[in-house]
Amino acid sequence: MDLNTVYEQYRDRIKDIYGEDVKIVYGVGNIDAEIMLIGEAPGRFEEEQGKPFVGQAGKNLDEFINILEIKREDLFITNVVKIRPYKINEKTGRKVNRAPNKKEIELSLDTLLKEIEIVSPKIIVTLGNTPLKALLGDIKIGDVHGKVMEYNGRFLYPLYHPASIIYNRALYDVYIEDLKNLKKYIKSNN
Repeated sequence: MDLNTVYEQYRDRIKDIYGEDVKIVYGVGNIDAEIMLIGEAPGRFEEEQGKPFVGQAGKNLDEFINILEIKREDLFITNVVKIRPYKINEKTGRKVNRAPNKKEIELSLDTLLKEIEIVSPKIIVTLGNTPLKALLGDIKIGDVHGKVMEYNGRFLYPLYHPASIIYNRALYDVYIEDLKNLKKYIKSNN
């Protein structure tokens, strides 16, 4: 099975449940990547541009890539959920991002697992709680961030989500330290 087939199956599932006008943001990048980044779900800018991590979180991701001394083209970047979870702001009437719910994660998990199988990365970097819990169950990012873990014969490295440092500047130093440790880990395992 290839990614196009996996994405067609996901598109059909989403269409059956939500209708035709739902925008889907698929994973992008090097299909032979040694490192796969997994976020939670697309936000407004990702939905508009059809690519993961292009908004403010994408700018923080660029810093992530610079610290690791790798190129975006060397990664495969995806999300657990491929459609934008949102709620309507009662004051403005506009869509605002929210975390994916259990139903959305369950609907999308099989697609993520197939992406992992096809790309077959050496290292999976989960960005935030949602991808970490989707893959490992009831575990909290605050307890395991920056620690190398095992996942189905691969290395898994949990990080805080790049957007978290936008909303909680106190996490910035922790995030940078975790990145430096990931860089050391990558260098020592190549």
